[in-house]
Amino acid sequence: MKKLFAIGEALIDFIPEESGKELRYVSGFQPKVGGAPANVCGAYVKLGGEGALITQLGADPFGDKIVEEFTECGIDCSHVKRTEKANTSLAFVALKEDGNREFSFYRKPGADMMMEAKDIEDSWFTDVFALHFCSVSLGDFPMKEAHKKAIDCGLRSRAVISFDPNIRLALWENPEALRNVIWEFAPMAHVLKISDEELEFITGETDIKTALPKLLQGNTKVVIYTRGADGAECYTEHHSAFSPTEKVTAVDTTGAGDGFIGAFLFCMARDGVTVEDLSDLSSEKMTQYLTFANKFCGRSVTKHGAIASYPSLAEME
Repeated sequence: MKKLFAIGEALIDFIPEESGKELRYVSGFQPKVGGAPANVCGAYVKLGGEGALITQLGADPFGDKIVEEFTECGIDCSHVKRTEKANTSLAFVALKEDGNREFSFYRKPGADMMMEAKDIEDSWFTDVFALHFCSVSLGDFPMKEAHKKAIDCGLRSRAVISFDPNIRLALWENPEALRNVIWEFAPMAHVLKISDEELEFITGETDIKTALPKLLQGNTKVVIYTRGADGAECYTEHHSAFSPTEKVTAVDTTGAGDGFIGAFLFCMARDGVTVEDLSDLSSEKMTQYLTFANKFCGRSVTKHGAIASYPSLAEME
């Protein structure tokens, strides 16, 4: 199987030691390694693939912790840059009484934001299956241009480009800026994953089938639509598929969506799917991939953490 690259933020999530409280009332936090692109890479690696992360960390103990933990779980960190110009990004999280998460980010700027296009090398993208990215690192700072360089390298090497907007409104000055950047980058991706919570914000539509003509534009050939406990759907121009979610008792949903797309991309890579194959993915194949990814998520949410909760291929089978 070919390698998966993921580009974007890697950070420390400070998880609350108690739930049901607003962030300002939480008395203790536990530092956990996080970052959506890294989680996707971790899922792919846990299942037996080879994955590499492209990011920048501070020359600080938190950066050391991230590299150490990612290396231990098998993520290739040879393309992780270190800098003394900014610290590793931090995110404090609280789980409020209504079940929603509250975030406070400390990255003004974070080291990941300062990665530049010149830090991306064409030679990295030889024989790469896919490049995955999210929207957190697409703000008006150097990392946005690093993404464009990486996507250009990926496209020229015929890699599958995968985009999960993974919306975090707290990081943006206004919602319109985020919406605009999503639409700037979405047509660059061959595979686009969005959730039911994101659909209306991104497209202005509440029904995925009504939104599809807007989403299947540019390079985009596959749209994955996740609906939490209500299952997941997949669409190409001519085919569609649905798979229900396994009923489990969720303990921690951290990184579940990242695990889903990582597992889906693993299935594609294992089958040798290329960019040229995407438009012709059959309903049968898409159903198979969705079912596997749903099962992967079902296993992960019964344990705490993100990458730490992801099952291996042996555990899946």
